[in-house]
Amino acid sequence: MRLLVTGAAGFIGSNFAHWWLARHPEDSVVAFDLLTYAGDRRNLEGLDPERLTFVEGDIADLELCERVIAGEACDVVVNFAAESHNSLAVVDPGRFFRTNVLGTQALCEAAKRVGVQRFHHVSTCEVYGDLPLDTDESFTEESPYRPRTPYNASKAGADHAVRSYHETFGLPVTITNCANNYGARQFPEKVIPLFLTNALEDRELPLYASTQNRREWLHVDDHCLAIELVLEKGRVGETYNVGSGDERSIMELADLILELTGKPQSLKTIVPDRPGHDRRYLLDSTKIRRELGWAPTVSFEDGLRTTVEWYRANPEWWEPLRERAPVRETAWR
Repeated sequence: MRLLVTGAAGFIGSNFAHWWLARHPEDSVVAFDLLTYAGDRRNLEGLDPERLTFVEGDIADLELCERVIAGEACDVVVNFAAESHNSLAVVDPGRFFRTNVLGTQALCEAAKRVGVQRFHHVSTCEVYGDLPLDTDESFTEESPYRPRTPYNASKAGADHAVRSYHETFGLPVTITNCANNYGARQFPEKVIPLFLTNALEDRELPLYASTQNRREWLHVDDHCLAIELVLEKGRVGETYNVGSGDERSIMELADLILELTGKPQSLKTIVPDRPGHDRRYLLDSTKIRRELGWAPTVSFEDGLRTTVEWYRANPEWWEPLRERAPVRETAWR
């Protein structure tokens, strides 16, 4: 099988390319990426050049997408390509709607024209909105979409576009909505690598003022396993929530990272919440566990420990990226 993996030079996309090629020795991957500030060709180093083809391009470029899918004889499209940083979406929402909605629609159209076997779209828990802190509620696949930020809304729009191509044109789609991912090779604007790299350099860790807001954390390897199972056994037209069930507040997260890096609590500093700061996300992943036999394999403690070790061992990877980050989390007013 030959897969087109969009956003393949980013965090989750590159981890998926490594995962798939290691586990499917007969398959090959076309890695498609626009190489924005968060994309890095180094994330694909070590992969067999006989089995990996890199194409620099924009998923909003319909003609290019169609030409690549057809010319490279891709059987499956896995769409990770997205603008994904909530803080940047507050500053520049237009780029999120262009890439995440119009880009996803163009990619669907290209896949429809060529006739792929499967179009898998990677989405987020954030399309459902947020949950109160004082309940044990969780989102199911039937929960209504109530996005609260431009990023969340753009991903919700992308999900609707994908479903419309299935219902209207018969495009064989699947969708996964995942919890917050973490692991190696994550751009240091996201909270875990931001806190890690700041701690390693004795810089302040900027905690939003709502320090008890919680997130559900999913190791990127467990996410890759879930997508693999959906591609192999998932029902066409279905959506699957992918969540670990492990929630941590931003304060708990900072404390764990300071403990693992051996740094003092005094590095924690409180900054104003960004606009539209969601309180809590938690996914009910019963469906994928029951239907496909998926379950997380990496505990948060073990996964965070190995992530700390990776960033500690690879400063030459993340140090040049720090200055690329387009938003300062301490700048909200």
